[in-house]
Amino acid sequence: MSALMSKPKLRWACRRGMLELDVLLAPFVEEGYDGLNQQQKADFERLLACDDPDLFAWFMGHNRSDDAAIQALIELIVNRVRV
Repeated sequence: MSALMSKPKLRWACRRGMLELDVLLAPFVEEGYDGLNQQQKADFERLLACDDPDLFAWFMGHNRSDDAAIQALIELIVNRVRV
């Protein structure tokens, strides 16, 4: 597995230009990311590499990711917000 992004790089990658994504991703990096295991952290980086329209559709529940690991992270992030 390759080296993971630093926290500052993750924070930067979470700035998406869509408020709906920013309010989900940025707080997760600050409050939830450190609790992930190494594989989940790598999957989160893959999630950040996805296109904004796809992320928006997945997070808003309009579609599901075909990637089970990405979908699991989306559900984790959404469920953290709902609590």
